[in-house]
Amino acid sequence: MAQVMRTMKAFLLLDFVTAFRLAMRYFFAPKLTINYPYEKGPLSPRFRGEHALRRYPNGEERCIACKLCEAICPAQAITIEAEPRDDGSRRTTRYDIDMTKCIYCGFCQEACPVDAIVEGPNFEYSTETREELMYSKERLLENGDRWEQEIAKNLELDAPYR
Repeated sequence: MAQVMRTMKAFLLLDFVTAFRLAMRYFFAPKLTINYPYEKGPLSPRFRGEHALRRYPNGEERCIACKLCEAICPAQAITIEAEPRDDGSRRTTRYDIDMTKCIYCGFCQEACPVDAIVEGPNFEYSTETREELMYSKERLLENGDRWEQEIAKNLELDAPYR
């Protein structure tokens, strides 16, 4: 019986030493966490954040009102109304996204033949009211203008996989 007790004490001491050594190794190792509001981690080029409508370099909006994004949206969060212009092309008069319905699947971005609707890199958006989550065409174009450089870079990085 005494032999068993000595063996148990030896195992407990060995466990303690091993655990203490492991704890000290992680205590003095570089920290893996970041100070979030002041430091931000890297995002994948395929990250799906806040929606945006893009423009061509000449300032004209890209959306050609094909309504493929509206048709493919599984949550039915996109509403588009369009009418023909004087030059015969179609453009949207209304492009709304209900962000309370959106499931961020990215199907709208994949379906768009001209890369007009994209899910940008912005993940820091919150609102105080539900109405602020109803994105109008103007808000989407504003997001596109604000994030255009980063969106274009991400689309270029992702192009070999599309």
